Amino acid sequence: MARVLFLGGLGRSGTTLVERLLGELPGVCALGEVVHLWQRDLRDDERCGCGARFSACGFWRRVGALAFGGWHNVDVDRVHHLRAAVERTRHIPRLATAVEAPDEVHEYAGYYSRVYAAAAEVSGARIVVDSSKHSALAHVLRWSAGLNLRVVHVVRDARGVAYSWTKTVARPETDGAEEMTKYSPGRSAMLWNAHNAAFGLLARRGVPVRRIRYEEFVSDPRLVLADLAAFAGVSLGPSDLDFIEDGHADLKVGHSAAGNPMRFTVGRVALRRDDAWVSALPPRQRRLVGAVCAPMLRAYGYPVSVEAQR
Repeated sequence: MARVLFLGGLGRSGTTLVERLLGELPGVCALGEVVHLWQRDLRDDERCGCGARFSACGFWRRVGALAFGGWHNVDVDRVHHLRAAVERTRHIPRLATAVEAPDEVHEYAGYYSRVYAAAAEVSGARIVVDSSKHSALAHVLRWSAGLNLRVVHVVRDARGVAYSWTKTVARPETDGAEEMTKYSPGRSAMLWNAHNAAFGLLARRGVPVRRIRYEEFVSDPRLVLADLAAFAGVSLGPSDLDFIEDGHADLKVGHSAAGNPMRFTVGRVALRRDDAWVSALPPRQRRLVGAVCAPMLRAYGYPVSVEAQR
């Protein structure tokens, strides 16, 4: 049975940073956002975190051979059909309340289970990390009998998330030809509420969920990583967190299939809170996001007042 640590939350909440640091722990293999593997990697042949095209990456070639007898045996159109049928936010209430999931849910989850199991065998890891983030996918995966699923719910102040979604960020895996998606503050506030609430619902369905706040993670990454390792069942030795020092971490090459451009970073990466939104997000937009997200901001321990944040 594959042991999977699923990183969930709304994008721009720091999940890629959490994934990269988790991937440095012994017995852990970080896979990136597997939800995008089918299109961006199998169809578009974008670059793996190691820098090679997906089709040329030895790690992923071995995973495909073990999971499916080769990636050419995967019916990507079928995967897309299943995703549209079962992996949408609007399907979460049905997935959460059903006594038994439809066959399409089990079939779709099966594709992921095979990737996770193959990646664990190829890497020799006891635990694989999927930073797909999507709350609907997490609700699908809970129905897979072939997974030992644990979820890390990563939360960041909604106004910081909203500001990040307004920024223009190039996608390096497309050699700068495309940019990452952008959302208006109002749109990201609605998504922040929906996705975070969905992970709370997942916890009430019996899935082990550990919530962490991005701000606390970057302030004391060693402490939070040690807690996450215990949650995942990873035993750490005295030197296993030595790659983290005051204000930075040293990262090795990884094989993230898709995700934030930071997945290509190798070497020293700064660990510091990004609170640029406090001054850079226009006051009207700050108030809008704060009003829309106020109940959950309070529930997660964030001040609703920007002055309190300052």
